Amino acid sequence: MNKLNGKRTDTMNIGKLKKFIIAKITNEIPDALSYHGVHHTLDVLNACNAYIRRLKIAGKDAYLLRTAALMHDIGIMWNYFNHEEQGIKYVRETLPGWGYSSNDIDRICSMIGATRLPQKPTNLLEQILCDADVDYLGTDLFYSIGETLFKEFLVYNVVKNEEEWDRLQVKFLSTHSYHTAYGKKYREPVKRNYLTEIVHKWGWEEIKS
Repeated sequence: MNKLNGKRTDTMNIGKLKKFIIAKITNEIPDALSYHGVHHTLDVLNACNAYIRRLKIAGKDAYLLRTAALMHDIGIMWNYFNHEEQGIKYVRETLPGWGYSSNDIDRICSMIGATRLPQKPTNLLEQILCDADVDYLGTDLFYSIGETLFKEFLVYNVVKNEEEWDRLQVKFLSTHSYHTAYGKKYREPVKRNYLTEIVHKWGWEEIKS
């Protein structure tokens, strides 16, 4: 595994780590993971990069956030229902070899842990990763990406049919809130519209905000 010396830049390292993680996911991920694949990891990384630009986050904070985005779901390859904990274990075993300090690793693990449902971020970077992880809920990709999660849940017996899936979506969408100011302003209203659409689809009682 590649190691850093003090002269290498964070940008160089994150590029190499990205290649390593993407290759690992591509080669080792179970075929049944139609949602939690390379595409999801890259979507979350791209969403985090947008927040980094939007909020002018720089230096180590940006570096650690990108690292957490790349590795936030890595544990799902070994434990579907407790993947955050498994991922944190992998991070602690792996990142010292990439030159990350104990404090850096603690911060990365805290970000990953915050994405466990129900999300409980305690600082801005954790809020960003949590919002990035479910960014699609407030975009025009809601149904197309959601369909991949539905298929995955069928395989893992989380739901048995479309009605159970939509009931699960309603339960989640009605209790979830975005954490960042951007998410609250631009993602939350769109997400609420999708919630209303699902409720009306089945003729269920309207969900109150």
